Amino acid sequence: MSTLETTPAAWAGTAEQALPADRYAGALVGRAWIPEVEGPSPVLVTQEGVFDISASYATVAALAETADPASAAREAAAAASATRLGSFDELYANTPAEVRDPAEPWLLAPVDLQTLKAAGVTFAVSMIERVIEERVRGDIDAAARMRESILAEIGTDLSEVKPGSDAAVALKRYLVEQGLWSQYLEVGIGPDAEIFTKGPTLSAMGPAVQVGVLSTSSWNNPEPEVALLVDGSGRIVGATLGNDVNLRDVEGRSALLLPKAKDNNASCALGPLIRLFDDGFDLDAVRRMRVTLEIDAGEGGDGFHLDGSSEMAQISRDPVELVGQLVGPQHQYPDGAVLMLGTMFAPIVDRDEPDRGFTHKTGDIVRISAPELGSLVNQVEQSERCEPWHFGIGSLMANLAGRRLL
Repeated sequence: MSTLETTPAAWAGTAEQALPADRYAGALVGRAWIPEVEGPSPVLVTQEGVFDISASYATVAALAETADPASAAREAAAAASATRLGSFDELYANTPAEVRDPAEPWLLAPVDLQTLKAAGVTFAVSMIERVIEERVRGDIDAAARMRESILAEIGTDLSEVKPGSDAAVALKRYLVEQGLWSQYLEVGIGPDAEIFTKGPTLSAMGPAVQVGVLSTSSWNNPEPEVALLVDGSGRIVGATLGNDVNLRDVEGRSALLLPKAKDNNASCALGPLIRLFDDGFDLDAVRRMRVTLEIDAGEGGDGFHLDGSSEMAQISRDPVELVGQLVGPQHQYPDGAVLMLGTMFAPIVDRDEPDRGFTHKTGDIVRISAPELGSLVNQVEQSERCEPWHFGIGSLMANLAGRRLL
């Protein structure tokens, strides 16, 4: 790829910005489209380059099933069968569709056979605070009095309420009495988490490409989240960043419309890479993460800018509990799963008209970042105008078989 320019589309940022703060220190696994074989390969991203490890592991799902995926990926990249595809700068620069050379490799979403799952309302404190704010209509003193009343009723600080606990039961009773209970609070502090299917296997978008919202939606937003890579046994082996694009107007009409609000063409983005667990990165690092969000209007847009963040330390349900509600005797995922853990971010900043809140516009640039995982950057387009999804499980199996990788 020495002839390829390493300057990507301006909106996508640079490869350096996409990498974690410690750059290549972690075991960074992704997927790339290989034009010569007309199919995807798992890759390991290192300072020396991006290495195709498909000769050792035909899928990321297969790599995740090894005893030590980080070590297995490094060993596969060092094997004689591994092929260097180019530098990370080169592949990242070739990923945006508008500047892509179709004869050279580019990055994809870093997962393949895993089921795409997401958890909702996992930051219950922020939701309860919004309930309080709505009830008191912006009166700070009234909000403080209401918190004091809740504290007196449940005997513990709101930030310490654990879903399904006695304090959560007491809080539910109080909110019901006040006429403030909702189905969202039920999954926020009740015993059962909200876990739903975000999209079909292989449908996720990767970095530096478009994400989609339905043209019929007038109120929608990104949801910046940490996503866990889970193997078929329920073991958590790594993490990446995710955008659980949501149509708020559709979900608001009825909770039964959640599939339509969540699962549309290009509505799930993951990446840029999976950081596998090793001596330098583990689940405790995930628990300490701060995920930031930036939204900027695209070129020729309205100049809008928005910032937000989520502190993983404030999550109401531990990641292990969420995975336990996903995988176990009650449900199995033989090829593993990706589980987005939810977000604190709720965009309430007015964009166009007072009291109308935020909604996406075509061309918006969404940047989701965490120092440990890098930055996932995507551009917003109507789902109907995003590139149609054709390469499914059948196509993958046929391609791998043709390459004699099965």
